[in-house]
Amino acid sequence: MSLVERAGLHSSEQQEAARQVLDRVAKDGIQLVRLAFADQHGMLRGKAVVAEELASAFRNGVSLTSTLLLKDTSHRTVVPVFTAGAGIGLKALEGAADVVMVPDPLSFRVLPWLPDTGWLLCDVVYPDGSAMPFCTRSLCRRLLGELAADGYAMFSGLEVEFHLTRLLDPKLAPADAGQPGTPPDVALLTQGYQYLTELRLDQMEPILEHLRRAVQALGLGLRSIEVEYGPSQVEFTFRPAEGLLPADEMVLFRSAVKQVARRHGYHASFMCRPRLPNVMSSGWHLHQSLLKGGENAFVGSGGEMLSPTALHWMGGLLAHAQGCAAFTTPTINGYKRFRPYSLAPDRAVWGRDNRGVMLRVLGQPGEASTHVENRVGEPAANPYLYLASQVVAGRAGLAARLDPGPSADTPYETKAALLPATLEHALDALEASATLRAGFGDAFTDCFLRIKRAEVARFNLEVSEWEQREYFDLF
Repeated sequence: MSLVERAGLHSSEQQEAARQVLDRVAKDGIQLVRLAFADQHGMLRGKAVVAEELASAFRNGVSLTSTLLLKDTSHRTVVPVFTAGAGIGLKALEGAADVVMVPDPLSFRVLPWLPDTGWLLCDVVYPDGSAMPFCTRSLCRRLLGELAADGYAMFSGLEVEFHLTRLLDPKLAPADAGQPGTPPDVALLTQGYQYLTELRLDQMEPILEHLRRAVQALGLGLRSIEVEYGPSQVEFTFRPAEGLLPADEMVLFRSAVKQVARRHGYHASFMCRPRLPNVMSSGWHLHQSLLKGGENAFVGSGGEMLSPTALHWMGGLLAHAQGCAAFTTPTINGYKRFRPYSLAPDRAVWGRDNRGVMLRVLGQPGEASTHVENRVGEPAANPYLYLASQVVAGRAGLAARLDPGPSADTPYETKAALLPATLEHALDALEASATLRAGFGDAFTDCFLRIKRAEVARFNLEVSEWEQREYFDLF
């Protein structure tokens, strides 16, 4: 009996999908299949197997080193894996032991830019098939299952901003290698500040057309391509979908955009605020509502715009906004976006169709599309953790029947809890949150905190240009 059969890792639907994928691979002459999982940062890692090995991967998965789940954003392993319990109290990870990634056959796609190459998202388990606490996709699926047990399904859509530039120098000289390496030199595609103008859109069309074709060929639910306010900044929006699918689409979208852009001599960055003159911050707005019996549970009645379910859900998102920020805004850079009197929030408030609030409510009384837009996220966030944080906080709001308070019509003047000013503050709030710890689990929470604090520690040891400019001549 195979590992997948023995541990019950595939449903009957997945078993049938695996048979169909194998048939398609043989029929279409696919030579290679990339198997990828999302690490703690939402970056796709994995291996590529030749077509003849795919059936074996479906049965028994593919092994890889567990340290891939223990790295910071410089790709350094941040725990002492060669000590007892790997430094985090997990004997199974001692000595950089293997874990297994199991392909999800329902996620199969063929790469439009490499038609003889397939692509499969994977979940990570221990070698005996038991759940691995650091697999972010599995964690998100578990929390969505708990929401389903309450009678609800998550319905969410993506609105993603990023910077798209021309690659001038990829910095591949040996001196540029390192952890991390030297970032590339780039040039703008537009000077910006002409929001949604056709002229700017046409200037960027050559690469945007390549990206559009790839994204649609992958079957992602693309709705629109828009020129954003900042120089060389664009936004892609996607149709809302149920459950785990939006998170899957986000990791595939980011990876596809970066690969296609690079192949055509461009550079795509989902970093919130690149250190380029005059650029603007990018956000990732997560539109969300709950379905109950297939109907939108956020729609109000009796002339009310929002249902009690919507209000309590928002109450949870606001009450736990500080701790959730570690997942919605997980980089040091992302906190440079939170500033007053801008298009980004700086405090935990909600409002009706107001772009200065954290939670922007869209819709009209009785309108089936009524939903909440969370504007706090950055495009570098791990999609599974972003989505999971909404589920944990929202469910807590439903359970405690939390009141989100009145609509904030002047969001930057309304008295409310401020969002964290730094990643350090967000991590402290996460550590102090019994609600988030209970939802994500102690093992995951403690390891995530350790990984992110390792990044903060490295940042604090760096001598920045600001420090050099501020102090070198003065003192």
